[in-house]
Amino acid sequence: MKWIKAPEELKLLLEGAIKDIACEKRPMFGYPAYFINKNMFAGLFQDKLFVRLAEPQLKTLHKTYPAIANLEPMPGRPMKDYFELPSSMYEKRAELIRIVQMAAEFTRTLAPKVSKPTKKERT
Repeated sequence: MKWIKAPEELKLLLEGAIKDIACEKRPMFGYPAYFINKNMFAGLFQDKLFVRLAEPQLKTLHKTYPAIANLEPMPGRPMKDYFELPSSMYEKRAELIRIVQMAAEFTRTLAPKVSKPTKKERT
């Protein structure tokens, strides 16, 4: 499967939605991703914008946006708690910012991720 580059407009859209959130930007799958306490909460995969949501947040959003779907970087292997936002939402900037902020709030409640020791550190 050949992956496509994330459109520049989508990168700028996500950066704008993230600008007021204290987070770290790192690449994931070769695409921009954003982390809080080493937990990813938002990013891009190909031409899709995704966020990490708690089950109650997802249920609420599904009422308005039934097209929200699990992020599947590899077909048949969905990432738990990560969801693609429908492209129709990209035009609703205030709503997109609200959802990205919801994802950040949820991610702040998670325990900080601990780095796994490298082979050198284990021996």
